[in-house]
Amino acid sequence: MLGYIVKRIFIFIPTLIVITLLGFIISINAPGDPVERMVSSSQSGGDIGTQSLSQIQDKIFWRKKLGLDLPVFYVSLTSLSRPDTLYRIFDKNEREAMDRLIDRHGNWQEIQQYSNSLNQFYNSLMLFSPDSNEIKKHNTNEVLENMNQLKYEVLALKSSHEPVIIDAKFKKINTILSIYPFFDPFRSPFNSVIVDYNKIPAASTKWKNYIPRLAFYGTQNQYHRWLFGDGGQFSKGLIRLDFGTSYTTKQPVSDVIFSKIGWSMFFALLSVILAYLVSIPIGVKASAKRGSRFDRTSSVILFMLYSMPSFWLATLLLMTFANTDVFPWFPASGVKPATGYPDDAGLFEKIKLSLPYLILPAICYTYSSFAFLSRTMRVSMIETLGQDYIRTARAKGLPENKVIWKHAFRNSLLPIITVFANIFPAAIGGSVIIESIFTIPGMGFETFLGIQSNNYPMIIAVFTITGFLTLVGYLISDILYAIADPRISYK
Repeated sequence: MLGYIVKRIFIFIPTLIVITLLGFIISINAPGDPVERMVSSSQSGGDIGTQSLSQIQDKIFWRKKLGLDLPVFYVSLTSLSRPDTLYRIFDKNEREAMDRLIDRHGNWQEIQQYSNSLNQFYNSLMLFSPDSNEIKKHNTNEVLENMNQLKYEVLALKSSHEPVIIDAKFKKINTILSIYPFFDPFRSPFNSVIVDYNKIPAASTKWKNYIPRLAFYGTQNQYHRWLFGDGGQFSKGLIRLDFGTSYTTKQPVSDVIFSKIGWSMFFALLSVILAYLVSIPIGVKASAKRGSRFDRTSSVILFMLYSMPSFWLATLLLMTFANTDVFPWFPASGVKPATGYPDDAGLFEKIKLSLPYLILPAICYTYSSFAFLSRTMRVSMIETLGQDYIRTARAKGLPENKVIWKHAFRNSLLPIITVFANIFPAAIGGSVIIESIFTIPGMGFETFLGIQSNNYPMIIAVFTITGFLTLVGYLISDILYAIADPRISYK
């Protein structure tokens, strides 16, 4: 058995690699720019130009913290026209604009020179001060408004790649520079931008786009950092249960998961235990009395329950048993009193205080499993009861209860064990619908909030852990198979 377990664990390794690759691919291709999400919108209050310096500093910081200042993978297949350092451009829109210009012209050296000139021009605008005497002769607010408009146009130019748009931006910038004589010092760097841009189509080498080139980056890449961390400066890596930083709270995702998974695990375990305690006896009795009134009645009732959507039953229970106008027996949301537990409350007192909050969610978690488990147990028991060794046991005069529970029951557990393996991924995923309706602070509700706010690190963490726990569930199922049925050998 031990050798089989070790072998299965080694077989899991390629699957885990695929799971991490899928999670990583989703993370880097998710819509939006994570750096823009992390930079607080409050810092951009006012005009875009006035706060752009602090925004640039924040973007550089978050790109480094998120590992986006590194190449994506260990190796990349690019074209001869593309440099292996394009990822170093911290602004996503500017990086995409440069990439489009490479597609259009294929000459990175000229494109890079144009980009450098454009950044130098923008940096010169950042040094503008409205405190000189010549500027004070004019309307200061109007001057600042025109300067901010100028900065905005340059930022837009850095993100543009279409010739028509770039020409329009050039004309707009030229018009603004002509308004005041004290804008004349900016003409020289602006003219350099125009000259360097005109060199791009003149020295076009588009043919380089069609010549492939392999670029190797070693361990200094985003995937390696995502798995193994960066030495602890910003990330410990996935193998140390570091799933990155939440886009909404800027807190480690692992801290959020560990604070939320307890309630999801509790309801998952509770629902499985209750479902098995109810469904297995019903399935065994229904198989022993096949075709009886109990068999038919239990089937109808359980399938009626199975057909009820969980959100519908949850709403019905809340409207009936958590409604002050009907039966105000249970709280409508949460898992404990709004004021929290008393400071001196012991374990049993906490359980007593939380129990009313748990009854309705536990019902919604459990009821849908009754029909499936009981029918699975019934079919498996009927098949087992038709075996020759069962007829032999009956022929020996053994009591019917002993035949059913000692000889048939154990050999009918294999399908039920398979279902049991699903508890592990269910524990991390939680129930999005039920936890959202009852406001349970578990992983299901957290996943719902993550989807709603496009918090991709949280979603990917749930996806990755669920895949890993699914493998663990299959392994435990295999072990339970051998325990339940001695005929199964893993030698």
